[in-house]
Amino acid sequence: MQQTTNTILMIRPINFRMNEQTAVNNYYQEPIDGVLPETINTKAQKEFDAYVDKLRGIGVHVVVVNDTAEFDTPDSIFPNNWISFHENGNVGLYPMFAENRRLERREDVLTELEKEGFVINHIVDYTSAEEENVFLEGTGSVILDRANRKAYCALSPRADEDLLIEFCEDFEYTPVIFTAYQTVDNKRKAIYHTNVMMCLGETFAVICLASIDDKKERKNVIKHLKENGKEIVDISEEQVANFAGNMLQVKGTDDVLYLIMSQSAYDSLTKSQIEKLEKHTKILSSSLNTIEACGGGSARCMMAEVFLPKK
Repeated sequence: MQQTTNTILMIRPINFRMNEQTAVNNYYQEPIDGVLPETINTKAQKEFDAYVDKLRGIGVHVVVVNDTAEFDTPDSIFPNNWISFHENGNVGLYPMFAENRRLERREDVLTELEKEGFVINHIVDYTSAEEENVFLEGTGSVILDRANRKAYCALSPRADEDLLIEFCEDFEYTPVIFTAYQTVDNKRKAIYHTNVMMCLGETFAVICLASIDDKKERKNVIKHLKENGKEIVDISEEQVANFAGNMLQVKGTDDVLYLIMSQSAYDSLTKSQIEKLEKHTKILSSSLNTIEACGGGSARCMMAEVFLPKK
């Protein structure tokens, strides 16, 4: 099983803005006052296009699908929350917390990938859980160690434990469950997505250990990472707020490994953290300031990894 892929699906936004429905538990979103929605969307598109160019420049195969004006989908730029692609040709479809994010699920995205020669064998659809107000937002909620068949998940209003266990049974993963917190107005509140505080590479893990308040849970996460030979790069809560946890390792030309992150994530890292990471992987960063502020997500959230087999 591969941990990294050369193919990424990305959705180019046409109506990007701060989503009022997700702001209730995504504390990283910030309103940009006095800026017109059209201006915000134009800035987001520029950041998106520059990011895609950088990925293609290192040899990543980026499949770009345009968002549609049919629905109001301000967060369509973050497809990794509603869909995941697996080496056996299976696709996972996930239940979304925000009602307007449920409109992001589109069959034509699958058609695009089939046109590119990818094989889809089976769709595992968890979306009916929305009727019970139960959610698991794809690889935002679940960090997959594909090689070692482990699924790391920080429980939150958007990541349900029972549904995670069902996912693990269906896709044959061992669940590693914990809760990660951030301080909001002097209170500890659950971080909305695991992929904001944790990233798994082939030989390393970037993680904010201080966000796991329960010492037993923290020890358990460390044990699992270490037994699979991952070097741990520990980041602070302040670095998490700069999206230093929201990174993804991908394959470029000749299978060279790159860790993709935003410019603000890169700028927040210390010299020794960068040196540690560069022993394992090359680093590529791109400015995503507008997308991060309004969307409360960053480089990782924008990429849905494609592991499907080719015809």
